[in-house]
Amino acid sequence: MTPAEIRNEILDILEDIAPDEDLSGLKDEVAFRDQLELDSMDFLDIVMELRKRHRVQIPEESYGELASMQSTVTYLEPLMKDLQKA
Repeated sequence: MTPAEIRNEILDILEDIAPDEDLSGLKDEVAFRDQLELDSMDFLDIVMELRKRHRVQIPEESYGELASMQSTVTYLEPLMKDLQKA
C-alpha cells in the first residue's frame, strides 16, 4: 500500500471508531488525542482494526509510533508495503 492508501485506511478506521468526529481538518503532524475525542480503548480499537483488516501486528511497545497520522503512516508503510487494498 502507498502512504496515501494507508492514510485513507486510517481515516476509514477513525470514521468507524469515532463517527461523530469531523476528520476533514485532521492535521497529519498533530497527535490524534490532541485533535479528536479518543480514549485508550479507541486507540486499541485502531490497533485491532489494523490487525483484523490487514493482519498487521503492532507490538505494545510500538503504540507510541501511532500518535499522529504522519507517524502512523511512517510506521505502517514498511509493514503494509506489500499489501493490496482490500
